[in-house]
Amino acid sequence: MLRPLSFILLLIVSVPVAAQRHVPPYREGVPTDSIRLSDPFILADSATHTYYMTGTGGLLWTSKNLQTWDGPRNVIEVDTASWMGPHPEVWAAELHHYRGKYYYFATFTNNDLHIDTVAGRPIPRRACHILVSDRPDGPYRPMKDPVYLPAFKPTLDATLWIDTDGHPYMVYCHEWLQNGDGTVEKIRLTDDLSGTIGWSHVMFRASDSPWSTEAGDVQPSSPLRQQRADGTWPNRVTDGPWLFRTESGRLGCLWTSWVGGDYTMGVAYSKSGTLDGPWVQEPKPITPPNYGHGMLFHDWRGRLLLVLHSHVDHDGHFIRIPHYFLMDDEGDRLRPLANFIP
Repeated sequence: MLRPLSFILLLIVSVPVAAQRHVPPYREGVPTDSIRLSDPFILADSATHTYYMTGTGGLLWTSKNLQTWDGPRNVIEVDTASWMGPHPEVWAAELHHYRGKYYYFATFTNNDLHIDTVAGRPIPRRACHILVSDRPDGPYRPMKDPVYLPAFKPTLDATLWIDTDGHPYMVYCHEWLQNGDGTVEKIRLTDDLSGTIGWSHVMFRASDSPWSTEAGDVQPSSPLRQQRADGTWPNRVTDGPWLFRTESGRLGCLWTSWVGGDYTMGVAYSKSGTLDGPWVQEPKPITPPNYGHGMLFHDWRGRLLLVLHSHVDHDGHFIRIPHYFLMDDEGDRLRPLANFIP
């Protein structure tokens, strides 16, 4: 059957292609502390007995021992005719093995599209999205849903959680730049992760935290944020949620904000043991200052490790490097034991 030329051209431009971005030269045997990477994520894949590390930038590193890494490589393809455009920014990528396939959760940003203006600041199109592959090293390609979350809402740092009802959920942040008080939210996914079902629900807000603070003298940007008795304001930022269960089955959520000028990670626990909460924030952070946006995994010896990035200011330039902490989740509370060097 003959097709109009416009139809054929639409098919051509809608084919997923590799995201157009700079990829540094591939190297082998790179020590972990020589890698510059924000929001590190490690998939310990038992099928290939390989560690796969990604993060902001969306590139992929591989390792057999957590000591040295080979990479980076570009492993994603996007629909250049979609809202992402030909060269989206990629933040906080994650890899999840689920029902025999591998899924790539990431935040994509198209700075040429603006969805809102708040206090004179344009808000670019930024959204959580999921790609899929049959292999942990990709290529990862789009699925059916071109828009997992509302286009008018800047979202970031999505992760996957299977709740007690057996359904998969996307847990992510609604950015403080728009709502003035960043949130961690959940939305149900279809069973094949190709789309979302229903509406999102707020799990907790940045202002719920007793440990985070704004730097300097600030005014509230949301009526939900209230000045504390000691005169400080709770920070507005929610970053990098990561769900886990302790050995006793208690459901917790790692997330990152700021203590003054220090990037820091805290923990919240669900009273119900489900994403519905209510969520109770721990009174103090779980990491030292200037460490954050991390996730938990077990190495081949069964040790529970937290990988996260350091956040150090060198003459006005922030240097972010992956680090490991040895963790303990016995009982009903997660706690760090020590810095860990493989």
